[in-house]
Amino acid sequence: MKKKISLIGLAFILVLGFTGCSKSDTTEYDQAAMEQYADFIVQNFSAMSETDFENFPGMSELELDLTLLNAGVPISGENFLTMIDAWNAGVDECGAFVSIGEYTMETSNDGATLSAEADFEEKDGTIEFAFDEGMNMESITISAHYTTGEILEKAALNTILGMGTVFVVLIFICFIISLFKLIPVIEKKFKKSPKAETAAASAPAAPVPASAAAVDGSDDGELAAVIAAAVAAAEGTSADGFIVRSIKRRKSNKWN
Repeated sequence: MKKKISLIGLAFILVLGFTGCSKSDTTEYDQAAMEQYADFIVQNFSAMSETDFENFPGMSELELDLTLLNAGVPISGENFLTMIDAWNAGVDECGAFVSIGEYTMETSNDGATLSAEADFEEKDGTIEFAFDEGMNMESITISAHYTTGEILEKAALNTILGMGTVFVVLIFICFIISLFKLIPVIEKKFKKSPKAETAAASAPAAPVPASAAAVDGSDDGELAAVIAAAVAAAEGTSADGFIVRSIKRRKSNKWN
């Protein structure tokens, strides 16, 4: 039992020893070689035209990797295309490249970084190259140097743009909400009620008054004869002396 405990303790000590050794090991970087790679990228990128840059995305991955391998630059084709985009973005912001200063190197657990101050036509900046533990180039970053006034101006413009966008959206929402009151009016105008049409079609015709019916049709002759006889009796003459041609109802039922 004691022998097993001793073996377990020895194994534990060995594991801790290996762990300590792995943590104490540090990767050594050849700064001179890394600076050569960085100078190669800077010199070639600064000498290329837009047409030259456009040729690389059209290559296949294998063709691009072989081209970079023949050039002696430890970088993958994918990272190379990303570096082209970063370089063009930096040139758009700072202007054409002029010169670069001395490099300084910083190391970390993930790799190393080379940085140097660079001069551009419009703004000065800092160029940084990132390398992995195998000294393979991963990326490039160009950071422009802004004065305090430029930083404040940029912050003010961003604030105005953000607040302006918010107010424009709020005004547009208020305008949309104000149109909601027109929806019932539009619905009443364009919506037809089938119940109203059915009721109008099925409603019976209004009955014609008996007096009006007596005036129309075949009863007109008898009514004319009666009226003629009444007038003749009132005048004391014969009904043959006049003819009733039309009969019209008076608005008032009272005799004058």
